[in-house]
Amino acid sequence: MSDLSSVGLSAEYLKAGTSSFYEFAAAVAPHVLPTARARDLGSGDAGALSPHGTTIIAACFAGGVILAGDRRATAGPMIAQRELEKVHPADEFSMIGFAGSVGLGIDLVRLFQLELEHYEKLEGSSLSLVGKANRLATMIRGNLPLAMQGLVAVPLFAGWDHAAGRGRIFSYDPTGGRYEEHEFHSIGSGSVFARGSLKKLYRNDLDAAGAATAVIQALYDAADDDSATGGPDVARRIYPVIMIAGPDGVERVAQQGVAELVGRMLAGRQERPDGPGAPLS
Repeated sequence: MSDLSSVGLSAEYLKAGTSSFYEFAAAVAPHVLPTARARDLGSGDAGALSPHGTTIIAACFAGGVILAGDRRATAGPMIAQRELEKVHPADEFSMIGFAGSVGLGIDLVRLFQLELEHYEKLEGSSLSLVGKANRLATMIRGNLPLAMQGLVAVPLFAGWDHAAGRGRIFSYDPTGGRYEEHEFHSIGSGSVFARGSLKKLYRNDLDAAGAATAVIQALYDAADDDSATGGPDVARRIYPVIMIAGPDGVERVAQQGVAELVGRMLAGRQERPDGPGAPLS
């Protein structure tokens, strides 16, 4: 066996111990985790130091589940970023989006992706969708010290459940509470307006294109009433990020496809600025 001390590694690196990368890192190198920052912040509210991102929407449809997010990040009254991507693949069959502190949210996404990859390499198989949702809850719970100091990032997790044969959505609170949502859900400062819009537009029989159109309409309505949510920027060709998870895996809707859906939506808004109405029967 080679001398691990010569390369700066302890014997812990050769022990299997756990299939969780998060737990392994916490045991052998806790300083690399985002939670280590909490010790350096002192007292007070650090939330104002980080740009914030909103709004994330998830909706189930007959063949899977869709996750979409606007591109804006704000720092107080200013637009800090116009092209931020807040929706990402977690692994082959699941997706994660975040709202809140951008720096912490990006770290959370990367750490969760590594967590799932680490588990699959050690165990030789993937976690179930519920198992993935539970792992994410544990990681959020570990970030509670940062949340208490104002650095809060809350994810929205969705994916294809092979056992159930359908798409599923999971939301969280900053303490790590995990909740399964049915049909659709939204997080972020524009979430109230987005959910109100989806109440009009959502149907159980939507296909992928119909679900994508519905979430684009909902993001537009959120941007119409929430200054922190960015609407589609046609001049700069900045459109929402939309991903779909189904039995064949996760796929990102191409920008050209999103642009076409946005174009049809905007054309309809010329006739009805408040968007399509809900059927009365």
